[in-house]
Amino acid sequence: MERQRIGIVHPGEMGASVAANLQQSGHIVVWASEGRSSATIARAAAHGLQDAGTLVQLCVQCAIIISVCPPHAAEAVAHDVLAAGFRGLYVDANAIAPQRAVRMSAAMEGAGVSFVDGGIIGGPAWRPGTTLYLAGPRAADVAACFTDGPLAVRVLGSEAGAASALKMCYAAYSKGTTALLAAILATAERLAVREALAAQWDQDGPAFTAQAERRVQQATAKAWRFVGEMEEIAATFRSAGLPGEFHQAAAEIYARLGHFKDAPAPPPLADVLAALVQHGDTRRDGTAPPALEGRSS
Repeated sequence: MERQRIGIVHPGEMGASVAANLQQSGHIVVWASEGRSSATIARAAAHGLQDAGTLVQLCVQCAIIISVCPPHAAEAVAHDVLAAGFRGLYVDANAIAPQRAVRMSAAMEGAGVSFVDGGIIGGPAWRPGTTLYLAGPRAADVAACFTDGPLAVRVLGSEAGAASALKMCYAAYSKGTTALLAAILATAERLAVREALAAQWDQDGPAFTAQAERRVQQATAKAWRFVGEMEEIAATFRSAGLPGEFHQAAAEIYARLGHFKDAPAPPPLADVLAALVQHGDTRRDGTAPPALEGRSS
């Protein structure tokens, strides 16, 4: 594919890595600094992204725009891009429910914008191991932009929603079970049986306890972002006729860890469990949970 100017909104850690793969494939990557944080501005500068200044100018300069943002903001970002006059090829690479991707596709296509549904599985794509899945009538055109770099790209078909569906199903296990482990550890701590649980876990499988604790600690820095993703998974399950309550609960677990956002290092496990338990001392309706029968508090 010929060299193109491709827009990125917004270059967080994942977005910056996608931008780097596009640059390695020979393209110029553009972003808009208006209203963005100093950390994002510094990140974009460090990776050599060209600054269009405003979203309107980004839409003028680029025929392709890729959105990489927290899931709760996906539709708002798409709306802003439409309002800015963009009429090119738009890629939503966010962790959203497939029905939202289908809804966004209809809105974008109705306004004269080509829409491609995307889902990223894996961490920031600085090394092999991360895959960008694409679905939609022009998914192959987007895939052709990634000719070099460690990010793998796979086209799932011409129907928007497939890439988001795969992302939801994958994260339902990978991030959902991490939230479950966090809830188990916090409950065992609250009931004073965590040491006994660890002994039983390690009897069943050596090092399982250490692995579980490490997973929970490492998830804290991005817990704030996983809240919306768990809610999207819950909606995905419900749309498929399955209960979504498990992942709705996972969203609450991650919300309780939201204050660890962007911590420079994983916090001690004791701090993580304390955050979960302390939040649990009051229900959403403001009442205290029932006392444990047969135990003193």
